[in-house]
Amino acid sequence: MIARILIPAGALLCCFPFVSTGLGLLLGLVIALSAGNPYLERTRKLTARLLALSVVGLGAGMDLRVVARVGAAGIVYTVIGIGAALALGALLTRAFGAGRNVGTLISVGTAICGGSAIAAVVPVIGAKDHESTVALATVFLLNAVALFVFPPVGHLLSLDDNQFGLWAALAIHDTSSVVGAAVAWGGEAVAIATTVKLARALWIVPLTIGIAWWHTRTGGDAAQGKPKRPWFIAGFVLAAALTTYVPGLEEAGEAVARVARQALVVTLFLIGANLTRASLAPVGFRPLLLGVILWALVASATLGAVLVKAIG
Repeated sequence: MIARILIPAGALLCCFPFVSTGLGLLLGLVIALSAGNPYLERTRKLTARLLALSVVGLGAGMDLRVVARVGAAGIVYTVIGIGAALALGALLTRAFGAGRNVGTLISVGTAICGGSAIAAVVPVIGAKDHESTVALATVFLLNAVALFVFPPVGHLLSLDDNQFGLWAALAIHDTSSVVGAAVAWGGEAVAIATTVKLARALWIVPLTIGIAWWHTRTGGDAAQGKPKRPWFIAGFVLAAALTTYVPGLEEAGEAVARVARQALVVTLFLIGANLTRASLAPVGFRPLLLGVILWALVASATLGAVLVKAIG
């Protein structure tokens, strides 16, 4: 009964600008773990929709010329990062005996964009419900950690906006947490992190096809399913194009972007509210250890690459 009141009240509170991304996530997490979430199915669906709208709205506040330049600059990091994450994930899955399907899902979620990539791969490898739940819970848990850890680490290492935005986009799983960390950081990091992350998300479709082929050839029980396509990327680019090339839309674009940033806080609240005790219960020691070590290796390697590029 308390949760039926707290969940809507918390979402409403997150609409106000004094609530930050990290606070929104923490608030949702505290409510879910202490009182539960009676609206779990609804909040999960709403999370995906609100995230897509938030990303499109953020595009309205960006210069498409900057977006194109940043996206091109991050392509090499993206290709190398995806390949390395998948290779490491395969090795760690075998080493820890975490289970083939669970290991594949966690690796894909780490390599590209968390829950979206996992949801796209689930049908093509025939993953069971409990396997997808374990992978999603592991990734979402690490997303929550990243949102609080990345900004302080970035400040400790004196990263600039470009370095932090690039690192966040390459090392944090979900688009929501990438943008949330970038918004918490501020400056140009938002445009950089969002652009690189969205460019990375484009790899969902070809990678899903490749995994289905590999999984079938190596004895997996691949199921027929269509990968989810991140159509909100087109909306992001269109919104950025309108405010970049149509005279007089700059102010309106900034207003839309401000609303989108706060909508992202609500999104992160809902993500926290989705992490109930029941959803975290299936996360065993081996999948969690796999996810943590893989994420730590990817985050460390990408941070090193970003720092080496700055020195060079």
